[in-house]
Amino acid sequence: MAKFAANLSVMFNDAPFIERFERAANAGFKGVEYLFPYEESIEVLVEVLQKHQLTQVLFNMPAGDWNSGDRGIACLPGREKAFINGVHKALEYALALNCKQVHVMAGKLDKQFTQEQQRECYITNIRYAADVMAEHGINVLIEPINIRDIPDYFLTTQNQAESLLKAINRENVFIQLDIYHCQIMEGDLLRTIERLWGKFSHIQIASVPDRHEPDSGEVNYFWLFKKLDEMGYKGWFGCEYHPVGYTEEGLGWLVKAQS
Repeated sequence: MAKFAANLSVMFNDAPFIERFERAANAGFKGVEYLFPYEESIEVLVEVLQKHQLTQVLFNMPAGDWNSGDRGIACLPGREKAFINGVHKALEYALALNCKQVHVMAGKLDKQFTQEQQRECYITNIRYAADVMAEHGINVLIEPINIRDIPDYFLTTQNQAESLLKAINRENVFIQLDIYHCQIMEGDLLRTIERLWGKFSHIQIASVPDRHEPDSGEVNYFWLFKKLDEMGYKGWFGCEYHPVGYTEEGLGWLVKAQS
């Protein structure tokens, strides 16, 4: 049966962050993910996860100065020291939260560097993160993001991600397959999933084009859930969508998916 993780950066967002864990558990979720844990103490996060018997499925490594427009720094030459510091900060949280997957945001293209320079920087940085995390059984995830939501993002397609996986050449690096981004950039979802089989370890879902509940929009998620179950997918589905209204009121899709 499919396993669903509530993304607490976008769901239950009418409540303070820490209160969202209880809301997620009460709504039937067994796992949680979110963008960043770093504004909360490790002790508080451990306590709330244990209290509500939730699995910490995923979070992002530090991504630079988010408020100033950074969307990751992995591809940015000159910021390697900050990237390395971020790897070790993420590791500290991952170990305490028993989180087995960490996503590394790539960052945006910077015109003062060639694309090849940024590609080489990215590969070097991801290899470093992978080697550090591998010692603790933690996977490093890379995610293509559509150019509509983040213009000039470095990593935008599954084909590019496949090429980068080959160049990075680390057994604990996988694709974070966000169906919302994939549909916008490429489509042909089932054939893409089949092609990528074994190369992704986490899936995220949201409606297309509006990024709301997955039972609306142009993607038939219930059909995809069935196909992925038949194919033997054992990972989580991260629910990274913006609820149309009060989160609990839009969870009819979750009941249907788990029935």
